[in-house]
Amino acid sequence: MSSTDVVGRRGFLKVTGVLTGYLAAGSPLALLAPSRAWALDLMALTSEQGAALLTMARTILPHDGLENAAYAAVVHSADADAARDAAARKSYSDGIASLGGGFASASEEQRVAALKKIEPSAFFQQFRVKALSVLYSTPFAYAHFGYEGEAFSKGGYLTRGFNDLRWLPEVPLSDAGPMPGTAS
Repeated sequence: MSSTDVVGRRGFLKVTGVLTGYLAAGSPLALLAPSRAWALDLMALTSEQGAALLTMARTILPHDGLENAAYAAVVHSADADAARDAAARKSYSDGIASLGGGFASASEEQRVAALKKIEPSAFFQQFRVKALSVLYSTPFAYAHFGYEGEAFSKGGYLTRGFNDLRWLPEVPLSDAGPMPGTAS
């Protein structure tokens, strides 16, 4: 990620403002967004703290083409935790402070160095787990990575695109095994 991808306070507000505009205009993104105006609804964290967490999530889990709204879901979840629990709020406040001022606008090299410094901390490990669990369960991430969801409720993988993996060589029909619905 280049330094132009860094989300500072203004960038954070710009991204969330654009997202809110898309959502208000009835964009298809409205179907995927965690809420209509999540940036305006931060309950416990400040916008600077939200920007730092968004940048932290993007630095830990970098995907250039993934929408900021997917990372915003991580911030939204962290904010909800901080609003529910005073200890979580203190953990986020102290952890963000340990990153140093200007983390959200720092260069990638500076951000990585700051994160490596706090990597053993409970704050970093807890946020990393949250980022992994929330980011990769968002519809934005599903769409970005081409994940169609679980297959069991749709009849399983065998009958709905099991052989659509383009990176595998074609299997000769004689080696394919029995086909569903045929007698062995």
